[in-house]
Amino acid sequence: MIGKIRPSAAASLSAVRSGASVVIGGFGQTGVPADLIDALCDRDVRDLHVIANNGGRGLPGERGIGRLLKEDRVRRFSCSFPINPEFFRRYFAGRVEIELVPQGTLAERLRAGGSGLGGFFTPTAAGTLLADGGFVVRYGEGGAAQEVLAEKESRVIDGRTYVFESPLRPDVALVKAHRADRYGNLRFRLGARNFNPLAAMAARLTIVQADHVERVGSLAPDDVHLPGPFVDHVVETLGEPVR
Repeated sequence: MIGKIRPSAAASLSAVRSGASVVIGGFGQTGVPADLIDALCDRDVRDLHVIANNGGRGLPGERGIGRLLKEDRVRRFSCSFPINPEFFRRYFAGRVEIELVPQGTLAERLRAGGSGLGGFFTPTAAGTLLADGGFVVRYGEGGAAQEVLAEKESRVIDGRTYVFESPLRPDVALVKAHRADRYGNLRFRLGARNFNPLAAMAARLTIVQADHVERVGSLAPDDVHLPGPFVDHVVETLGEPVR
């Protein structure tokens, strides 16, 4: 599809259903597609597997991933920094599962998914509960562990232990860009160029919230951080951009 501009966030999210796996770009308050998350909540989808670097704490006005958690729309959370009281209350009550992933590993799992790779070996997490198994994924009633992380494959390479990590290929990516054109070519602003490009590459359906939608040709080829073939829908920012 050549023309990728959509009139509203609601229109771009019409294909997202309950039970989907959704990767969300951003780090802290930087590069978070808050308008798209709000529109997703307005659709009343639930039972989501959310993949993101952190737990969404810090956005003003109960926005972002924190809103998804607070409204009990998240079944499983794959992240590096679940620093959000709303998450911990639900986790220890058995209302949400967690897959704790080191930050660099999370980025590389998304990169592997977007690049068509079958996984990779990394020394990160070797010798910990995340590699040897036993980390609590889900609690049950009364605080008892209901599910724990299984042991991962490991190999010794050049005398060092490496852990196998599988790729991530989520159903949907919600991405925040600074500039876009109607072909879906994207440029990110400063720190927003973190997980956003990787999220867009890895997902089967990529939806972008852009601060500015510009005419074709306004982005020079060397200024494009992510080319249009990775993008399905683009929506111009609905409100005050979260940078």
